[in-house]
Amino acid sequence: MIKRYVLIFLSVMLLCKVNAQEFRCAVSINNQKLLSTTQSYQSTDKKVFESMKQALEDFINSRRWTNLDLEQHEKIDCSFSIILNERTSLTDFKGQITMQMRRPVYNSSYTTGLFNYIESADFAFVYNESQPLDYDPNTFYGNLSSTVAYYLYIMLGIYFDSYGPNGGEQFYEMARTVCQTADAVQQYKGWNSRESQKARYWFMENHTNSAYSGLHTAYYLYHRMGLDMMTKDQPQARQNIIAALQALQQVNKVRPNLLSVTQFVDVKISEIVSIFTPAPAEEQKTVYNIIKEISPINTSKLKDFATK
Repeated sequence: MIKRYVLIFLSVMLLCKVNAQEFRCAVSINNQKLLSTTQSYQSTDKKVFESMKQALEDFINSRRWTNLDLEQHEKIDCSFSIILNERTSLTDFKGQITMQMRRPVYNSSYTTGLFNYIESADFAFVYNESQPLDYDPNTFYGNLSSTVAYYLYIMLGIYFDSYGPNGGEQFYEMARTVCQTADAVQQYKGWNSRESQKARYWFMENHTNSAYSGLHTAYYLYHRMGLDMMTKDQPQARQNIIAALQALQQVNKVRPNLLSVTQFVDVKISEIVSIFTPAPAEEQKTVYNIIKEISPINTSKLKDFATK
């Protein structure tokens, strides 16, 4: 089924008519910090938070984000979580947003993490129960819908990169449009490259900058030619995963500590340990040396490989 889907995606991606949406996303809203603080606007009314959760799930799961026709079992599993830290009016909130996305591995019941990211704790947005969440890539309707849409396009890009060479290109370009539209408003933090090295801008920049093309190669080699081949040819699959890490290594030489490389390794490090624990010592040493170079903070998790 995955083989059939990849062929369909690569050949008729722009011609398909959509009857189903792409995401199967769970949303959680955590308002516990609001309950523990004294604020002018009471936060004990569960209705607004239940409404916020439902509105976001409908926004993500019921909207068409691509022109692909996915079957029910092919929908993309992801989750969004918002921890609310502050409520300054009936409709103004501030908090922290977390995203995760998973991908099935061919011919197995295993799912692998693709994206796992926690934003800083100053995500500000307006939510009004009486108004639906609107979105258009060229119009800024609100920070909540634009931020979620931006990360959905980043997720789509990574997801399809993992199935075909440069498969996610068009989705990264959509993320660029969302980012530019939101930044032009200059109303909310998080969109401008000058703010920090973790501004939303940088995920888009990392995946659209030709100097970092190895990112796309790494996602494809690691997943389609690596994990998806594990049940067929484990030694070759491991070699392809090593090649994926080497592609990240080349990106790191161009720009050390790139946000997207860090995110890749942080998500995959436990899985990498599991894959290479039964591998030959030479492979373990190669993996250790690559991780030591591109993500030194994670080398402790590979300490048993270091002595090989």
